[in-house]
Amino acid sequence: MTTKTYSVPNISCGHCVMTIERELKFVDGLQSVKAEQTSQNVTVEVASADVLRQVEAMLVEIGYPAA
Repeated sequence: MTTKTYSVPNISCGHCVMTIERELKFVDGLQSVKAEQTSQNVTVEVASADVLRQVEAMLVEIGYPAA
């Protein structure tokens, strides 16, 4: 199990948080996701480090790239 926190500077509202959490749940191997508006962070727990590339690609695809 691997945990990583991403800085996502364009999280600006509750809708952003809901979108990120909803869309990342489609990534195979994702165990948990927590997006936070105040810190502008997204923390994920994944089955293996290989899944992190998929998480990063999904963040870009949905318009919330990690810094």
